[in-house]
Amino acid sequence: MPLTNPEIRQLKAKAQHLEPVVRVGKGGLTAAVLQSIEQALTARELIKIRLDHDREERDALAGQVAEATGATLIMQVGKVAVFYRPAPNPE
Repeated sequence: MPLTNPEIRQLKAKAQHLEPVVRVGKGGLTAAVLQSIEQALTARELIKIRLDHDREERDALAGQVAEATGATLIMQVGKVAVFYRPAPNPE
């Protein structure tokens, strides 16, 4: 479900006060890192991730994280990317 512009602006505003909860180091996007990202998204919905790579690799990694987790990339500034995935509805 795509987000509307007002929703994206609201999420960006909330993300300003967050600290990165996961760091993708030189080892890249390993299974352990993906599991940490999954846990953080489940617990918080909105997270910041620090990507310690050069620009082209950061862009590729951000896309891989979004694809692997089903999260939406809200914004990417420098080495920090913000992702959002709504919590599943309890049925």
